[in-house]
Amino acid sequence: QVQLVESGGGLVQAGGSLRLSCVASGSIFSISAMGWYRQAPGKQRELVATITSDGSTNYADSVKGQFTISRDNAKKTVYLQMNSLKAEDTAVYYCTADLKLSRLGIWDKYWGQGTQVTVSS
Repeated sequence: QVQLVESGGGLVQAGGSLRLSCVASGSIFSISAMGWYRQAPGKQRELVATITSDGSTNYADSVKGQFTISRDNAKKTVYLQMNSLKAEDTAVYYCTADLKLSRLGIWDKYWGQGTQVTVSS
């Protein structure tokens, strides 16, 4: 079965940095856009950043200039570099990928299990 597995979360002090990784595995025919969402306690889930297969990026206004999304197509991996972290960045971060599992299949959005990022002030 297809899986998206995040890693790199943890506890960090305000002002510090973390890099999240997400690897897609299983029988995958093609990967289109990939991205990151986050959900803080008591708040709605929000889109953080997206990246297309050719490297075009978009960011939420709240993280512009602070986070950087990138990908390695050969490794089927998407990254989120998070710098100058603040307490309000504390959330569960979820990886997404638009996947096609066969040549004649449909595109569908897959989700990782989430990884906790906690920023202490």
